[in-house]
Amino acid sequence: QVQLAESGGGLVQAGGSLRLSCGASGRTLWNYAMGWFRQAPGKEREFVAALSWSGGSTYYADSVKGRFTISRDNAKNTMYLQMNSLKPEDTAIYYCVADSRPVSYVKAGTGEHWGQGTQVTVSS
Repeated sequence: QVQLAESGGGLVQAGGSLRLSCGASGRTLWNYAMGWFRQAPGKEREFVAALSWSGGSTYYADSVKGRFTISRDNAKNTMYLQMNSLKPEDTAIYYCVADSRPVSYVKAGTGEHWGQGTQVTVSS
């Protein structure tokens, strides 16, 4: 059974940076597509970023393109989301997701495995 655990969230001022981590246990995820979603209060969950199992293909929501960078370290069984130039509208709970199927399933929000989420709050 795959278990995902996010960390690295917190409170930061606008313009600041945070790096989220998603650690996996239960099995190695070297051949899994992975990604990040977020959900702000009163809003639906939305796609943030995804990457293929090899890390060779990355995808971003327009709202974070140029500011966020998704990456993975298969040796550590961990995925990251580097978030720079943070804005108050980035405030949300961030969830990581992993899927053994193609990355399109991750992007669609139908991933097989989800973490519990980590809170990111950006103050103005």
